[in-house]
Amino acid sequence: MATGERHSERAGAQARSMGTEELVIPAGGSAGEVAALSLRPQSAVAALVLAHGAGAGMRHAFMTAIAERLAARGIATLRYQFPYIEKASSRPDPAPVLMATVCSAVEAATRTLGDLPLFAGGKSMGGRMTSGASALRPLPGVRGLVFYGFPLHPAGRPSTVRAEHLTRVARPMLFLQGPRDTLADPDLVAQVCGSLGERATLHVVEGADHGFHVLKRYGRTDEDVLDELADVTAGWMGRQSA
Repeated sequence: MATGERHSERAGAQARSMGTEELVIPAGGSAGEVAALSLRPQSAVAALVLAHGAGAGMRHAFMTAIAERLAARGIATLRYQFPYIEKASSRPDPAPVLMATVCSAVEAATRTLGDLPLFAGGKSMGGRMTSGASALRPLPGVRGLVFYGFPLHPAGRPSTVRAEHLTRVARPMLFLQGPRDTLADPDLVAQVCGSLGERATLHVVEGADHGFHVLKRYGRTDEDVLDELADVTAGWMGRQSA
């Protein structure tokens, strides 16, 4: 077994041994309540409020894997559902509902993990809704935003329109992007991050697509990529917390 695989198995076992706490938190507006999962390692040094992407909920394999790896690096997480997932719908809620749910999740994290430096973000759409909410009004207590595959544009339609609100985000931002991402042209991502100046940090994950999968020809595995994402996230959060 390769070293990276052994590390990944240990990380998962460690996180599972801590136990994941199931919560119910308010959703956005009048959308009722949604489920959430809190994972806090004993040695936690920071916390990340983590929103899922458009096509799957908080229990998706990527969400579980990144939460476990972050826990092994001292990062607590609060994952949560958007209302449409709770209703078993495939159609995302309107943006105001999604962004209101982001705000509710941050409030819940403040209550349960508020003794830790707090960050927020998410996978794909979840990250974009987090930045959208932050652009409208700074998220209380949140020190920075983390994006796992920021969805800059629809597939095959390169544009930076979806990034225009980022100029109104006052907090530091970490962009973790794959150069094979069909929803984020790498040149445009670099352009957007450059325009944001010191607020934006761009980390390109070699060979990765939007789901952070890699082809065999790159000589690395999806497990390697997940470890890289967790290492970079934990390191960046640590620097923002100093």
